[in-house]
Amino acid sequence: MTTYISILRGINVSGQKLIKMDALRKSYENLGFHNITTYVQSGNVIFSGNNVNPNELVQIITRQIETDFGFKVPIIVLTINNLKKIIDSNPYLKDSNKDTTFLHVTFLSSKPQKINFTAVEEKKLSGEEIFFTDDAVYLYCPNGYGKTKLTNGFLETKLKIGATTRNWKTTNELLKIAQEKI
Repeated sequence: MTTYISILRGINVSGQKLIKMDALRKSYENLGFHNITTYVQSGNVIFSGNNVNPNELVQIITRQIETDFGFKVPIIVLTINNLKKIIDSNPYLKDSNKDTTFLHVTFLSSKPQKINFTAVEEKKLSGEEIFFTDDAVYLYCPNGYGKTKLTNGFLETKLKIGATTRNWKTTNELLKIAQEKI
């Protein structure tokens, strides 16, 4: 059995695409997954299953959610090693002056083919920082994520790939829960 972390985008936001976490866990059970745990209401699911490519799991889970709830939801699936690598690669952790409550990670569904750095830089507010890797974008938003223009939607549009963003606390909690399941 392998432990996976799935991150759903855009559920339970402003009354849209509502999914109760107990119903979401049931969907995962129906797919034959085990040790299913959800974390907060934004669609974070840690689960165990046979060793399957995460991209295949994305398709399987997406179909199940569409069947069970009647709408499509973008999903990113990570292994523990993927998530740990993303956490360990955060360049802002080296700066003790950075308050981690203002750190966010935008998880990418695939490697961006081209990044228009100029267009991204033009959207940054005072004090904001952004750093790109192949599988994540790291954001430091000292004015709060609610005020940034470097939103998930903006990054998806500029990178032309799917993405979903989580704050630093949630990102680390997902790894902690996943590691406890091993």
